This record gives sequence, C-alpha cells and structure tokens, in this order.
Amino acid sequence: MSEKIVIYQALVRLFGNTNTTNKQWGSKEENGVGKFNDFTDKALAGIKELGVTHVWYTGVLHHATTTDYTAIGVDNDNPAVVKGRAGSPYAVKDYYNVDPDLAEDPANRLEEFKALVARTHKAGLKVIIDIVPNHVARHYKSTSKPTGVKDFGEEDDTSVTYARDNNFYYNPDEAFRLPEGIWGSYEEYPAKWTGNDCRASQPSITDWYETVKLNYGIRPDGVEDFDPIPDTWQKMRDIALYWLAMGVDGFRFDMAEMVPVAFWHYLNSTIKAQYSEALLIAEVYNPQLYRAYLHEGKMDYLYDKIQLYDSLRAIVSEGASTDSIAPIQRDLADIAPAMLHFLENHDEQRIASPEFAGNPWKAVSAMAVSALISNAPVMLYFGQEVGERAADWAGFGSPSRTSIFDYIGVPAHQRWVNNKQFDGGQLSEAEQALRDFYCRLLNLKVRGAYFDLHEHNRAHTPYYNDKVYTFMRIDEGAQWLIAVNFAQYDHFGFDLQLPPYIIGSCFLNDGTYPLQEELYGTNTTTLVVENGIGLVRIELAPLQTLVLKITE
Repeated sequence: MSEKIVIYQALVRLFGNTNTTNKQWGSKEENGVGKFNDFTDKALAGIKELGVTHVWYTGVLHHATTTDYTAIGVDNDNPAVVKGRAGSPYAVKDYYNVDPDLAEDPANRLEEFKALVARTHKAGLKVIIDIVPNHVARHYKSTSKPTGVKDFGEEDDTSVTYARDNNFYYNPDEAFRLPEGIWGSYEEYPAKWTGNDCRASQPSITDWYETVKLNYGIRPDGVEDFDPIPDTWQKMRDIALYWLAMGVDGFRFDMAEMVPVAFWHYLNSTIKAQYSEALLIAEVYNPQLYRAYLHEGKMDYLYDKIQLYDSLRAIVSEGASTDSIAPIQRDLADIAPAMLHFLENHDEQRIASPEFAGNPWKAVSAMAVSALISNAPVMLYFGQEVGERAADWAGFGSPSRTSIFDYIGVPAHQRWVNNKQFDGGQLSEAEQALRDFYCRLLNLKVRGAYFDLHEHNRAHTPYYNDKVYTFMRIDEGAQWLIAVNFAQYDHFGFDLQLPPYIIGSCFLNDGTYPLQEELYGTNTTTLVVENGIGLVRIELAPLQTLVLKITE
C-alpha cells in the first residue's frame, strides 16, 4: 500500500511571522510578514513530525496588494480593487512569479522560492501550490512572463461580449463601476465580468469584485465552444507546466467546478503525460459533479466538504447525530479514497473559534474520523494542531478565520514558532498535548477497507448511542477497530458487537483475541468471538478515541 497522504496547509505570509502587534489594517512594517526563508530545516522537520507528506504553500503566486513594489518594476495595484492590505492570494496578478512579500530580497523572489522547494524536498516532503483557473486579479499584468508569452486579455477583442479566444468576457460600451460601499475610483473600459460569474458592470460588495472571470470557451448562453482549443486553455496549460518544471509536485485547483470538465481532461492529461506523480486536488463542492471531475477531469482528489466536513461540524458544534456518517460513506463508497478530508482550511472557521466549537478539543473525535475512516488523504491547516482561535480582527472580513487578506500574526501558532526556534517552547501544556494528539493520530499506519459498525450496533446494542461512532479498517493480515466519543462530558460503556460478516472478513475463528490500543497505548481490551459473532467491551471517556488493533 502506498503511503497515506497528509497535507499541511501553510499560508506563507503568516507562517513564520513572529510580530505580535496585530494592528487592525496594519501594514507589513507594522504587523510583520512571513517569508519563504522561515521554512527552515528545523521548521520543516517540525511539520514532518506531524506525519505530513505534502506541504501546501498557500499564497505563493504574485497577487494584487496595496504594498508598493514599484522599485522592482511591479505596477502598483489600485487599493479599491484589493481586499485587505496584503490582498487576496486568489487574485493573481502575475502567474509567472511569486509574491514579493515572501522574499527577503523581492527582486530575487523566484530564486528564494526555488530554494524553498529544494529544502522541502530535502526534508522528505513534497510541494503543492495553488492554481486559480477561474479568475485573475482585476489588474493582471505579468512582468515575468517568458519571451513570447502573451498576458491574459492582451490580444482580446473588447468590442464583443464573447469570442472563443478572448481570455475575458466584456460588457461593450459600459465602464466598470466599483461596488456601492467601496471608496475610491477604478478605470476599466469596457467592463469585464467578475470572477464569481457576476455579469454586471457594477458588481456588489459581496461579489469577487477584485477579480475578473476567465473565458474557457463557454458562450454567454452556456453553449460549449471548444473546437479549436480556446486560448485560455493553452495559457493555463503552459502555466501549470512552468511550475512543475520548477520542481513543484502538484496543485490545489481553486474553485475547479467553475471551469468546464473538458478543460480539466485536457490539462490533467497533459500534466500526467509529463509528470505522472503530480498530485492534483480540486476544490469542488457539488457532489453531483464528483465523479465527472475524477473520471473525466482526471483529478486525483476532491474536497469532501459538503458531506463529511459538514456532517462532522454539525456533530461537533450542534450536537447532531453520528447517524449521518455511515450514509455518507455508503454514497461515496466507489470514490472514498479520492475524497480529501479536513476540519480546517483558509476558507473555513477555526475549530477553536466560538463560531465553530470554541474549544479545539471538542473536535479531536471528528479529526480521528477524518483521518482514519478511509485511505483518503487528510489535511490540516497551520495552527490547527495547537488550537489557534483566529480571534484578532485583521482588517478585511471578521475574525473566526485566519485572515488571508491582511498582515497579521497567528498567536497560538507563534507560540509553537517560538521566535523561529520551531520547537513549541511557548506553548501551554494544553497546546502541547493537542499537538501531541495530532502527531500520534496522523502517524498511525491504519489501512485497509472500511466497515461500518455503527448502524448494526445502533439497532442491536444496549447503551450504544448516536454520540459515539465505531467502524473497522480491515487489511490483509491486520485489523483495527476505531471507537470515538463525540460527547464533551459523558462517559459511555457498551458491549460492541461485530456481526458475522465482519468476523468473516477478518478470518477470525471462535476464541479470544487481545486488542492493543495504538493511539496512546494505555487501553487494552479483548475481542471474544463465539459462534461467529464478536463482542468487545468498550469504555469511552468524554472526547476519547480508541484505535484498537486485533492481535493474535
């Protein structure tokens, strides 16, 4: 079996920042900014200690910002179409370079990124970056593009709304107008369509007004116009191959479902032909599209947001029933290994925020289910492992998510960074214990097919309830029983039943089998098999996870 993929998402701008000022709307001079060079050998060793195999370096590509870099030949961006002081990493303004904020020497930023890629590989880790195919910054202008490469929109016919080889959509004879509530002025004529498919020349403040929609050969009436291959397809292909040639090991494709599946077939087939090991992850939220994006679009993995994440979050934050988990796994049975599991990322509220759980320990059972329920990859967001709350109001947008738009510090994570010692020297005992839990969990070598125990025991086992969840992972020669308690205060004990088809799948004869607990190694119990039916006495403390390996 191949190694389980564990992805660590790190927002580079914030990861190594040790400044604790956290002034609202503060500049990078006031609030500090992280650098590529902060990912030292020691920092990367600390990341790898968590069981991580891939680092998703978020915010790498050069994006629009209010910070002045004219000294290195970069045009200033109009602050009216920049969200926050630092700007959104998803408003890319130059696809052929990296963000100057992240370099000690902004003029030499690409070389510093290449050095980071080399350090990451030396640490035994792989590199993922974002590609944002659906939209670019309102003021896209590459100062680093290779000779012969044309910018997006450079050769567009702006007198028409649509042409197959235009990179953007236009509203001829109409000027772009800033959303109501946004101060300043911005000249754009004719107006381009906005990134979230808003066609109005004046988008609203809730639209992605800082970006413009890319045209992939979809006419305004929805008709596909793919023959010959649209220019945008070719530009995006060349961009992806440019970064892979630099040593990047894969991509997380932002808002992939807003781009046609046919394009993904074209792009990912091209990538896999040249870089067969490239890891391709798509942000897709519509379950009805999952199989198309995997099979036709040739993605390796998709976000499991709408089903598993949403269900686990409801259990943790609202006390919802664990009965929702098994039907999800049934629905995804044919593609379960291709669904990326997570409880945090840059789009989601922090577990420890009041808007989610208010306490990072309340989600440890959910994290155990995410990590252990299948062979699917699992992801954590930097600071999650030490209980970051995202309580500081950075500027654009409200707290509860670590800001991707502003210069800010990440307090709990900074205590692990410990003035760039990356040793957790300032963590509290509770934060150290939480990080220890994540290290233990994500380093477990649980593998094999998933078998649900929950539904059978809900129907047949006294005292078993919908605040716990149990399942098995069965591989040739190895079997694990996982039991989790989502209740914060309640202890539960019950005699868990393993029905005959489970016992048969484990090839167990009647008899008694020791069970060794592998998460903390402090709990042992036994499985008794009689007449082909198994019984295990389970005692679950509040928020406890048991990972019990059957030994003979």
